[in-house]
Amino acid sequence: MDIDIGISTDDRAKIVESLSKVLADSYMLYLKTHNFHWNVTGPMFQTLHVMFQEQYTELWNALDDIAERIRALGHYAPGTYKRYAELSSITEEPSVPDPREMIRQLVEGQEILVRSLRAGVKIADEIDDFPTADMLTTRMEVHEKNAWMLRAFLEHGKGHMQGDASSP
Repeated sequence: MDIDIGISTDDRAKIVESLSKVLADSYMLYLKTHNFHWNVTGPMFQTLHVMFQEQYTELWNALDDIAERIRALGHYAPGTYKRYAELSSITEEPSVPDPREMIRQLVEGQEILVRSLRAGVKIADEIDDFPTADMLTTRMEVHEKNAWMLRAFLEHGKGHMQGDASSP
């Protein structure tokens, strides 16, 4: 059955392309955050362990909404790691970095995702896809806040992570 929601087939394809990148970036950031949750160590273990869990849980819950929006627009959502790796600008971490590097990478991932979301909002606005623009704007606010909270750990003193044994 044809889809007649007031957005052309070509315009739906444009927004789905953007949503697919957002989905891939979200999934890759979810995996990285969950990995770091499992493997963080050091004096800030408990704080970071809990924060990472909050962030990966929130990401996990968002994945379904993004994929279902793609489906509502008449396309199949990407659903394989291979496809996510192709679409995403967030790279996987092959080792277990120290907590400061974990935080730096998560800030970077949050910011990459914000940029993907912002690009999607622009496309959605141009084609009057208000539900997608609203969803992406809400997601952008979440990830900007996450980046800020993570960044705060890196801005203590002279570049030492708060609670770090090397802090003055």
